[in-house]
Amino acid sequence: MHDAAPRRPPAALVEPPRRPAGALEAEVMAVLRAADTPLNPGQVRERLAVRPSGDLSYSTVVTIVSRLHAKGLLERERTGRAFAYRPVDDASLAASQMSQALQAGTDHGAVLSRFVSGLSGRDARVLRRLLGEDEDQPG
Repeated sequence: MHDAAPRRPPAALVEPPRRPAGALEAEVMAVLRAADTPLNPGQVRERLAVRPSGDLSYSTVVTIVSRLHAKGLLERERTGRAFAYRPVDDASLAASQMSQALQAGTDHGAVLSRFVSGLSGRDARVLRRLLGEDEDQPG
């Protein structure tokens, strides 16, 4: 009687290990942050292909950039028949998150009150100045 070693499938049939959750989005964001200009999904795919993570389908890249756009992490502009994407700047991202938090609360006054009470003196002065400028604008 033999003790046969377990057989392994041929290398072509072995799937590469799956990326951890969010890793592909992080790779796409890194490519877009490194770019000087907005990139379309094909350009993102080309730049990802030189990384050790391997080749991705065009539709996978479109799905990832679309999800990142829906999350408010990317801006997009139409270029021909496709969209070109670029990361949202940090200030716009923070403002969007603050706006979403405000909209999630039913009592906007309470949400704003708690937000303002947590501001540093410097930030409170900036906010007062900005609100004062707003009062000078017709609206």
